Amino acid sequence: MASDVDGDIFGPDYKGYIFRITGGNDKQGFTMKQGIMVNGRVRILMRGRTTTYRPRRTGERKRKSVRGCICGPDLAVIAVKIIQKGEKEIEGLTDAPRDRRLGPKRANTIRAAFALRKQDDVTKYVVRRELAKKEGSDKTFYKSPKVQRLITEKRIRRKAQNKNQKLANWKSSKAAHVAYEKLLSKFLKEKKAQKKAEFQAALAAKQATVKDTKVATKK
Repeated sequence: MASDVDGDIFGPDYKGYIFRITGGNDKQGFTMKQGIMVNGRVRILMRGRTTTYRPRRTGERKRKSVRGCICGPDLAVIAVKIIQKGEKEIEGLTDAPRDRRLGPKRANTIRAAFALRKQDDVTKYVVRRELAKKEGSDKTFYKSPKVQRLITEKRIRRKAQNKNQKLANWKSSKAAHVAYEKLLSKFLKEKKAQKKAEFQAALAAKQATVKDTKVATKK
């Protein structure tokens, strides 16, 4: 995989072409995986999100069969892309111009593609495609991707609002904590004073009982 090959090996119709191998699968449908330097199929222990494996739980590992990245006679399909165009046209591929159906969506990618400044409106440079007209309607409709990571006035306002909301929540939580500490301190003081009063009352009653007992003994 990722090797450039001359188009002459595919036939005289591809003379001058240079292809790059991007993948493939064997006769049983096992796909090639980059980094496995084997001319055949192996079973490897996979972990984390990677090609040919998607974990269902955190930390999950699974042993799966994959095909090595070295081409061999057991391959049924080889995927390639054109790096350099040759002398003849390939029917259905290079014989007619094709508009780009899907364009870049990220704001910085669009700016880099069209050499735009930060103050330029990137929404005017997305790839739009015309939709089929409805019956009885002359209006033309277009479909375009939604620009990602676009900093707008609405986004700035919402970000400031979220920041202010977090600050307000922190202040209210702090004020509630201070009020709770004051209430708890007041409750503990009252409870302590109540216990002290009960203790003094019990002590006074005990002293009175002892005094009465002494008086009765003298008599």
